[in-house]
Amino acid sequence: MKIGLVIYGSLETVSGGYLYDRKLVEFLRERGDTVTLISLPWRNYARHLLDNIDQTWWRSCDLRAIDVLLEDELNHPSLIAFNRRMRGSIPIVSIVHHLRVSEHRPAWQNTIYCGIERAYLSTVDGFVFNSQTTRASVEQLLGHAVAGVVATPAGDRFSPRISAELIAARAHEQGNLRVVFLGNVIARKATHLLVQSMAVGGGDWTLTIIGSEAVEPGYAHMIRELSSALGVVARIRWLGNATDSQVADELASHHILAVPSSYEGFGIVYLEAMSFGLPVIAGTLGAAREIITPEVNGFLVAPGAAIELAIKLGELEHDRAKLASMGIQARTFFDHQPTWHDSMSRILAYLTSFLSASQRSLQGPPRNF
Repeated sequence: MKIGLVIYGSLETVSGGYLYDRKLVEFLRERGDTVTLISLPWRNYARHLLDNIDQTWWRSCDLRAIDVLLEDELNHPSLIAFNRRMRGSIPIVSIVHHLRVSEHRPAWQNTIYCGIERAYLSTVDGFVFNSQTTRASVEQLLGHAVAGVVATPAGDRFSPRISAELIAARAHEQGNLRVVFLGNVIARKATHLLVQSMAVGGGDWTLTIIGSEAVEPGYAHMIRELSSALGVVARIRWLGNATDSQVADELASHHILAVPSSYEGFGIVYLEAMSFGLPVIAGTLGAAREIITPEVNGFLVAPGAAIELAIKLGELEHDRAKLASMGIQARTFFDHQPTWHDSMSRILAYLTSFLSASQRSLQGPPRNF
C-alpha cells in the first residue's frame, strides 16, 4: 500500500499525537508499505487558514502514486479547500487525536473554531480515532455517525518488569510522597493546578516536572513565578526534556503520576505510568475516564479543583496501603491493554478495508470496525 501522511512540522515533534503518528509510520514501513510524509510549516492558526488560498504547497505534492491520504486532524485549518479539490480522486482518512473545539477557551473562540473544524471534517472519507470519546466528539460536531476505527494508543514504550510486591514496597517506603508530572508545560495540561494544590493541602509531597517549557514559554514562566509566590519552590524539581531512559527511571522512582489536564483526547502518559504501577490523577474532561476508574487505579479531578486535588494526594500520602493497592490495580489495568503493534494492526486492517471499498465504489463508505 502507498500512503501519504500530512502533518505540521517534524514527525519527531514531542507530543502524544506525534508519537501516535510516528508509531503508525514505523509499523507500516516495517511491513513493507510506502509512507510519504507531506509536511506543512508550523504557523499561527490564521496563517494556516490562508493555506486554503495559497496553492503553492498543493502543486509541490505528487499524489499520483498514493493509494490513500492520511491527514493528522491537527492540520485541519490548512486542508479544507485542498480536500474539496481532491474529493473523489483520492481517498482521505483523518487521524483525530482530539478536536480543537474540545479544548477550554472562551465560547466565542470555540464558536469560530467549531465552524472551521466542522467544514474540515465534512471533507474526509474515513476516520482513525484514538478513543471512543474522540469519536463521539466528532460525531456530535457533525451531527451524524461516521465510518471509522477506534485504535487506542498504547503504553508499552518502556514495558518495565515490575511485580505487585515491588509496587507495594515502593508505596510503603519512608519519606514524602513523590508525584511526577510528564508532558509539555502548557496551560491545557494544568501544571498550575498541581502547584496550587501544594499550597492549599498542607502536605509535604514533592513534585517532579518533566517536559518542555518552550512550547508555551509564557505559561511555564508563570508556573515558576507561582511556585515562588506560594513558597513551594523547594518541593519542585524541574527536569525539562528527558530521554526515554531518564523518564523510565523517574517513573520507576515515583509514587503517582498527576497530569490534571483540562482536556485529553486519550492520555498516553497515563498508560505509561500505569506500566510502572503508578496510580494516575487526571482531569474529568476527555478520555481519561476510559483509562482511570476513580478510587481503583487513580482519581479524576474537575478543572480548577486545587483543593480536591490536594485532598486526594493527601489521602494517598497518609494511606500507603491504599497507594499500594491502587498501584497494583493500575499495573493490572495496563496488562490488559493493547500494545502499539495491536493498535497499529487495527488501523492497517481498517485502511485495507477502506481502500478496497473505495476502489469498488467512490461513493461507498468503508465499513466500521
